[in-house]
Amino acid sequence: MVESATGSPANGGADELRAFYDAGYTAADPAEGERFGRWRALGARGKAAHVAVLCERAGLVPRSVVEIGCGDGALLLALAMRATGSVIDGFDLSPEAAALAREKRVAAVRRVEAYDGAHVPAPEDAYDLAVLSHVLEHVPDPVPLLREAARVAPRVIVEVPLEANRSAARPNKRAEAARIGHLHAFDRATVRSLCMAAGLRVVAELTDPLPLEHHAFFADTAAERARAAIKTAVRRTAFRAAPRRAERWFTVHYACLTERC
Repeated sequence: MVESATGSPANGGADELRAFYDAGYTAADPAEGERFGRWRALGARGKAAHVAVLCERAGLVPRSVVEIGCGDGALLLALAMRATGSVIDGFDLSPEAAALAREKRVAAVRRVEAYDGAHVPAPEDAYDLAVLSHVLEHVPDPVPLLREAARVAPRVIVEVPLEANRSAARPNKRAEAARIGHLHAFDRATVRSLCMAAGLRVVAELTDPLPLEHHAFFADTAAERARAAIKTAVRRTAFRAAPRRAERWFTVHYACLTERC
């Protein structure tokens, strides 16, 4: 999903959400657009690594993969570079994003299309694995989308930021989350409950406090880079000492592999 949009889609319908994300993928400043493209590529490498770890833990070697909410195709490319699936398809609510994803011309990527945000244009069990990476926090009601992912694939990987914590509850952090279209602040238990409500059970999971490269990406000065380094060190130390407690203090990324109950 896009992370450079402005404004907020609030709890609007598909048309309002589509317009919001189309705008996010249409940068007026080419330099800004290029920078956010690199930001999404950085995030995609980490997300693809999470997919690989979860598949390895579950002994899953998917041949066909679909990413629902594929954005500009950064994760499609990262998955292909890891050979996660010999056939990879992507669907996104935003036609602008889907067009950018098609421009990447990745050999393993067979089909990239805009869709209505509710019904993936594929038959039941069309894929071995569906991926919803940083999508559920943008969706007014995540359960129907999870059910749709489970319709087209027997296994679904979900990744979200866990933003139900003290750091992310600060007004400036909530304002930033709203600006980029986050409609929910999840904790681990809520994500697992949503999956269960959609008829999915968690079979493997992981959390990631994110590396320095992530925290320092928008640091333009030496002072900002130093603060990013300190932030990374403190968070990773706290996470190693007590990972579950760390989730209540600051945002980590949570990913889980689920299968139909």
